[in-house]
Amino acid sequence: MDIRNKVALVTGASRGIGAAAAKELARQGVSVVLAARTLDGIQKVAMGIRRAGGAAEAVACDVSRYQDVFDAMERCLSSFGRLDILVNNAGIIEPISRLGDSDPELWARVADINYKGVYYGLRAALPVMEAQGAGIIINISSGAATGALEGWSHYCSSKAAVLSLTRCADKEYRDKGIRVVGLSPGTVATDMQVVIRASGINPVSQLEPSVHISPDWPARAIAWLCSEEAVDISGVDFSLKDDEGLRRVGLIE
Repeated sequence: MDIRNKVALVTGASRGIGAAAAKELARQGVSVVLAARTLDGIQKVAMGIRRAGGAAEAVACDVSRYQDVFDAMERCLSSFGRLDILVNNAGIIEPISRLGDSDPELWARVADINYKGVYYGLRAALPVMEAQGAGIIINISSGAATGALEGWSHYCSSKAAVLSLTRCADKEYRDKGIRVVGLSPGTVATDMQVVIRASGINPVSQLEPSVHISPDWPARAIAWLCSEEAVDISGVDFSLKDDEGLRRVGLIE
């Protein structure tokens, strides 16, 4: 599972899965550019990576704006000379509400971040990876991509769109040496789960906090998906919600 000396861009890297993924990739020898809307959080994560002996840079990036995403990709090239891995992780779910009660601007903001942000990442990274002849793009997905949940119309539809982008990008770029994969981690103990629980809408909000997995698990899955051990996985959502996926990553025996 050797991914040393690769270069990765991770969006939404100030906390949760993004921060955990940046740390895990750096632990395995990957140089990481951390991107998030505000610098404070990612600067702390990047500093921690550097103190542990890793290579990390932080860049402010609102993924709903293409220029920000392009500039983050350029930071990878200027700092580390290439871009091997893109983790399209940035995503939000708030505010949770039924369609008839939803705020049109806030609903659209979720689509801008969760859906268009992934497209912008693909658009910025694919030409660079094609020129290199190789690359891996991991789009953080969800079971919501294929299932409807009350109050989550913005989230479910945006994740369905991301799954379609994963499939389209795979069809267009697999033969150019680029793997595009979705990761469906299940419920993860992040700030998003706090928002979901507070909403009281649909069965997911009723789950006990103890059932959610640590962000370290999807972080390890992301690093594994970047390795040669996962070379057979492309154009699909890889799930951590069943024992087969967990065993392949090495999270259970």
